[in-house]
Amino acid sequence: MTAVDPDHLEAQQREARRAAWFTRINKADAWFAVLGLGWLTPLIKAAVGDNPRAQMKDVWLLLGVPVLSITVFLMLWSALAPRVVTSLGAIPGPVAVWQEAKGLHADAVVKWDKAAIFQERLDQRNTKLIADGRASEVKDIAYTGSPTYYGQIWTSIKTVFFGFLVASVVAIPLGISAGLSPAANAALNPLIQIFKPVSPLAWLPIVTMVVSAVYASNDGMFSKSFLVSAITVTLCSLWPTLINTALGVASIDRDLISVSRVLKMGPYAKITRLVLPSALPLIFTGLRLSLGVGWMVLIAAEMLAQNPGLGKFVWDEFQNGSSQSLARIIVAVLTIGIIGFLLDRVMLAFQSFFTFSAQR
Repeated sequence: MTAVDPDHLEAQQREARRAAWFTRINKADAWFAVLGLGWLTPLIKAAVGDNPRAQMKDVWLLLGVPVLSITVFLMLWSALAPRVVTSLGAIPGPVAVWQEAKGLHADAVVKWDKAAIFQERLDQRNTKLIADGRASEVKDIAYTGSPTYYGQIWTSIKTVFFGFLVASVVAIPLGISAGLSPAANAALNPLIQIFKPVSPLAWLPIVTMVVSAVYASNDGMFSKSFLVSAITVTLCSLWPTLINTALGVASIDRDLISVSRVLKMGPYAKITRLVLPSALPLIFTGLRLSLGVGWMVLIAAEMLAQNPGLGKFVWDEFQNGSSQSLARIIVAVLTIGIIGFLLDRVMLAFQSFFTFSAQR
């Protein structure tokens, strides 16, 4: 009977543990990439001893270079901004913008406190009325104070997602029809080519008049300004999803279509089991593009429709013309960019989850 070498056995176990670590790291890497944290992978690999020198080069490329780029941008901004003088004064630098961002947060805290005090007094009043047997006089009065900066951010996010969801519900079925049927594609293509380039500023007056005519009062579930902004987002953001869905469906392997005929699949089974899984990568590409377009369109729509979101915030600060306005507008610009990046990450996460779930 051959004796087992303890050193050899220990080396095999160590190698097995190392291989297991790399398997976990590779699985996590897909999610790190989705979250914009791809630089974590080479750091972890270096920590477990996988060619640390080569991994540090990857860390420098994935983390060091972007950080250096942002640092250079901030230095140039800080140096050049004071030299540009406008009617409201010099362009604020990074420090002034950061101070204004903290000021907006402090202002939001004050407004939250006022809303809490109002609600507390209202609850005390209603409780007293009920105790006195005057329950019929109890009223639920809405707080009418000005919205906080965070509230305006939330309004914009709700509006863009509402418009984006409506656009998706319209665009995906139409795209599937165009991809499966040459006749449907021939019918839809002229409409796509005509309406796709139309600016949101051209749609906005039409949408405003239609909503004002159909939605007579502001007492419904949605305000007019919300609907105007959301419908404008819908009209401008549905085209990328429609085009990419049609392209994804049309590019399905013809052999798969032949198999569906042999198996005598009905239309529903054919779409759910064959068409959608095959076209999903391109559909999600279209959805990501549509959400990005919708977010850009929304800011302009909110400016003109006066929907109380980030677009209205920028417009109000522009009209205000105070010494703080420029810094506040830059805060809003940075907020819009960061939220746009996060929305794209969210869609990329959904795409990774639904498209590559079998590989994880």
